[in-house]
Parts: sequence; C-alpha cells; structure tokens
Amino acid sequence: MKRILVIKLGALGDFVLAFGPFAAIRAHHPDDHIVLLTTAPFAALAQASPWFDAIQVDRRPAWWNLRGLVALRRSLRGFDFVYDLQTSGRSGHYHRIAGRPPWSGIARGASHPDADPARNRLHTIDRQRGQLAAAGIDAMPPPNLAWLLASGPVLPAPYALLVPGAAPHRPGKRWPANAFGALARLLVDRGVQPVVVGAAADSRLATQVIAVCPAALDLTGRTSLLDLGGLAARAAFAVGNDTGPMHLAAAAGCGCVVLFGGDSDPALTAPRGRVTVLREEVLADLPVARVAAALG
Repeated sequence: MKRILVIKLGALGDFVLAFGPFAAIRAHHPDDHIVLLTTAPFAALAQASPWFDAIQVDRRPAWWNLRGLVALRRSLRGFDFVYDLQTSGRSGHYHRIAGRPPWSGIARGASHPDADPARNRLHTIDRQRGQLAAAGIDAMPPPNLAWLLASGPVLPAPYALLVPGAAPHRPGKRWPANAFGALARLLVDRGVQPVVVGAAADSRLATQVIAVCPAALDLTGRTSLLDLGGLAARAAFAVGNDTGPMHLAAAAGCGCVVLFGGDSDPALTAPRGRVTVLREEVLADLPVARVAAALG
C-alpha cells in the first residue's frame, strides 16, 4: 500500500471543481492510502466524500512561524506520491518542505510537472485534466456525488436558491441585493419559493433581499456545505454571483444562472454543469428582467 497525498486548500469554488480530479485519483489508487491536505472550511465536506482515507488540516502557518512550519513539515513527510491540485506559489514551496517526493504540480523540480505553457489560459477543469494526464491519469469521468445529493434539509417544492454573496473584498462580483429581492418577488408570483443561502456573513444581504420580498426564506449561515449540496440538488434552479456556492449547486446538478461582472472571466472560472452565464461589465447594470428571462 502506497501513501498518497492530495493538496487542495481552497477556495470553495476551486475545491468543488476538484471533485473530478479527487475521484480520478481515487480510481487510480484503489488500494492505496490517500490523505487530503486542505483547510478547515472544507474538512467536513471532504470527510463525507468517498475519496480519502484521512483528512489533514493545513493551518497555513506564516513562514516565520517555526513551530507551525515544523508541524506542517511533519504532515507533508512520508508520502510516496503527492498530487498538488492547489498549484499555488505556497503549495509549490511544500515540495521542498516535504523532502521533494514524487510530485505532480508546478513546483520546481517536480517529477511529474504540469508543463503546459497554456495552463493559465485554461478553465480550471481543463487545466487539472492536463495535470493529471502528465501524472499518468488519463481518465477523469464525472464523479459520483450520491454522498452529497441526499444531504441537507428537505423543503417543499418548488423552490429556488438565491446566492447574493461573493468575496467581500471584490464588491464588483456582487449583483445588488435589492435586485435579488426584485427577482425573488417575480419568483413568488410564479409560485416558486425563494430561498437565500450563503455564509453567516451574508445575512445582511439576506435582510436586504427580504426587505424587498418578505416571502423569501433566509437560510444564510444555517447550512453546512454538505447541507447546501443536497438543498441545491432538490431546487428548481439557483441564481447567484460568481461564488463558491454556485459551483456546489452546479455540481449537484441544479440548473444555474451565474452572474459575472468584469472582475472575473467565466471562460476560466465558471461552474460546469447545467449553467447559463450572464455577463455585464458592471453587475449593477444587469436588468432583473434579463435574469428572469434566463430562467425560462
């Protein structure tokens, strides 16, 4: 039995886009011991999946934190092969800390480098497919997500998920909350229950949505990532910004309308699945009627 390490630290959208590679690595190493190194927000989701034998949490110590680096070194040592799916500058340094084991990624000296010169112009899924092919994994079929789809609260149908949040430091990625509220009112008129989801920090946005549409249900901060996957699987559709929960909804098979501003490129980062992308350079200029029309 070999010991295999997979590195995927986040963020949520990137973590979800790695479901396919996770499953492909598991299929390639059916009898080996696979450990995932990730960050705390994704540990429970990874634990519920069928792809890993153990989960290790990377606390991402500062480079001057000697005690933290010693602990990190201990967690990285002793593996027969490492798949670095994070492929960041930080995770590249882990190759040296780990003692330079056989390595798939972009770290200097990697034994199985992703050397595609166009990798940074590819969608994340396509980039990861190329990385795994360079490491000898040619097949990356759609992953079985049965473990995810049955989770979470069961709400009366039909309902639709609204995701008004996005990275707080990138306000250009957010369609205005009052626009989500106006869309929610249209959904109520169609007999569809609007359900606002997101992290606890998005509760202020949910309050703004409900101020426009009191019939909307606020579940912000009340669902785990595992809950959200099942909730999305049973939803009629989801509408939201370019943010992690929309990736999770798309992975769960939910029909999604994803709103992009000029801050990000859907060709590189859009969720994959039953996805319609609407793009407006300034998201505040995106009309509610155009979003409603995309729902059919």
